[in-house]
Amino acid sequence: MPSSTVCWGIELGFGGVKAVKLERDGDNLQVLDFAVIPHKRVLSSPDIDQNEAMRVSLGTLVSQYDLTNAAIAVSVPGHASFARFAKLPPVEKKKIPDIVKFEAVQQVPFPIEEVEWDYQTFQSPDSPDIEVGIFAITRDRVMERLALWEDVGVTPDYVTISPVAAYNAIVWDQQFTEKTPGTVIVDVGTVSTDLVVADAGRVWVATFPIGGHQFTEALVSSFKLSYQKAEKLKREAQQSRHARHVFQAMRPVFADLAQEIQRRIGYYQGLHPDANLTRMIGMGSTFQLPGLRRYLGQQLQLEVMRLDQFQRLPVEGPRAGEFHDATLNLATCYGLAIQGLDLQTIDANLMPRTVLREAMWKRKTKWFGAAAAAALVAGAVSFWTPALERMRLNEPKPTEIERVKSKMNKLKNDWRTIKDGFGTADPRANEAMKLFGSRDLVPHVIDDLGQMVDFARSRAAGDVDAVVFRSFDVAYEPSRDGGAVDVFDPTEYDDRGEFIGGGSQPADPLTPASGGSPRRLRLQLEVDTTLAEGDADRFITDTLQAWVQQNRERDGVPYTVRFSGWTTVGDEGNNNNNPFGAPGGLGPGGFPGLDRGDGPQRPPDRGPPGLDRPGGPGGGLGRPGSIEEIAPLPRPTPVFEPGASVRTYRVTWFAEITDQAPNTGEVAP
Repeated sequence: MPSSTVCWGIELGFGGVKAVKLERDGDNLQVLDFAVIPHKRVLSSPDIDQNEAMRVSLGTLVSQYDLTNAAIAVSVPGHASFARFAKLPPVEKKKIPDIVKFEAVQQVPFPIEEVEWDYQTFQSPDSPDIEVGIFAITRDRVMERLALWEDVGVTPDYVTISPVAAYNAIVWDQQFTEKTPGTVIVDVGTVSTDLVVADAGRVWVATFPIGGHQFTEALVSSFKLSYQKAEKLKREAQQSRHARHVFQAMRPVFADLAQEIQRRIGYYQGLHPDANLTRMIGMGSTFQLPGLRRYLGQQLQLEVMRLDQFQRLPVEGPRAGEFHDATLNLATCYGLAIQGLDLQTIDANLMPRTVLREAMWKRKTKWFGAAAAAALVAGAVSFWTPALERMRLNEPKPTEIERVKSKMNKLKNDWRTIKDGFGTADPRANEAMKLFGSRDLVPHVIDDLGQMVDFARSRAAGDVDAVVFRSFDVAYEPSRDGGAVDVFDPTEYDDRGEFIGGGSQPADPLTPASGGSPRRLRLQLEVDTTLAEGDADRFITDTLQAWVQQNRERDGVPYTVRFSGWTTVGDEGNNNNNPFGAPGGLGPGGFPGLDRGDGPQRPPDRGPPGLDRPGGPGGGLGRPGSIEEIAPLPRPTPVFEPGASVRTYRVTWFAEITDQAPNTGEVAP
């Protein structure tokens, strides 16, 4: 049996294998060993056999480090798994498992019998509501990952998803409580980024497909380099004599990363209006890029810290410096080992039970042999023989049999699909064609937005400088009874770019179910204003609402518009503290064509490069500094005076489709 006080936490990532061996003594932890074994080439490189590369790195780990007599906890990447969250109805505690299973069937986009899943409940001390986090991975994916470990003779005891392990590490290391300020944990990996929100006892997890790979691809595209040379240039960017050009090439990816983080934070705040997120903790090698923390802090209006050391995991000896240098990449391993030592906050184990039982019986084989021998010597053969026979009959089938059986069933289903569809049109082609059916709606929606803004500004008279049209959102609603499908939501994708999450998405979101309500778009416009409450309400009524009511039906427009109403947004929903307005907004300094025409200006001079880096003033004179110094962006003029009282309105109206041909996805002539 593996020790209950010693555990290896091992992360098999796209960059390499990272591992930490911890020993528990009460509530104290000691680092017994650690390893960082990079792959010969990162797994996002083109023309690489990923499984073979991972197998080679695991072989190196097993051959150089002792993995015996310790529990082993491993992770699966966030983009290859699922994390879904839901609020439970008020029920007795004993009924929670049944309710959670029902939620799992609804939330996981695969048949529940084809996934390994676990859950954790969360409850804020100030709220009676209970939320549940459901963590899952398809059985094929976890078996594929376990096969790599089986090839090197290792059977893990725990499997969990990377963002959960990272959360467990931060919570334990920094001793989070319900009073800890709302924190966003961001782990930028090679091909994706995991984002975890820890707020007042609640947890929320999201993964999106931006990582170090996208920064490398930007350099490949800009400088026409091979992938390996671009990867090397990215890691040595700060020391390169072409640093300015390197960071200028990567700037669009900086902006994409900040936008995706802001998008997830905004979604969480929409679910929890009482959330108070004040800081961010960043990890992963990408956070070593100069200027990234400062850039994210400016864009997100959060205090951004980098995980440069662990507070409750001191390391002494000759390898202490090496461990400190690797801290940014060891949080997931830290969290895995914590789970193996039963110190975790979220206890989600996705290890298949059949594999666990098989491993348990293998470990007990020697013990049973010794017991049988002693029994034979003692003359108790008549007693032990039936017991051993019963155990042999109850022994679970080997994993290989289940794997072959699963593959056989898949091939049979594939053949049945091909045979049933022979001679008929491929339905996937029909679904793909439907995507073009509503393509002419977008120009009409954008034209409506322009007309509304022009109408509002023309009627605003002297109040025009007190109003900013900040952001615009469009969502499809298949029916009035169905939920909205965000047009811009990238959901989640696996390492091959295939859609794996985000709920069901019909090929043509505007095609309703039989007998459903009219298809429609939900349109929302956010407006910032310094007008007093009554004046602001009248402004919305006399401009935006009036325009919608006057233009309900128009010739040549394939929908009718209907005004829904407006709500005010709390402080967390706007950028009142940003004197340069909301990036990408529709007001001055935001949406092209709608500003006041005075154009962007350079930000004030911040002094010579190097003053913002550790070491104090003058510590980096003459050397590349942060990205803002190397490749600064022009800044627009302030929208409102600093300290102004800004109210944000979210105005909603609907566009109900009128002349679209039913069930075809094509616009009627």
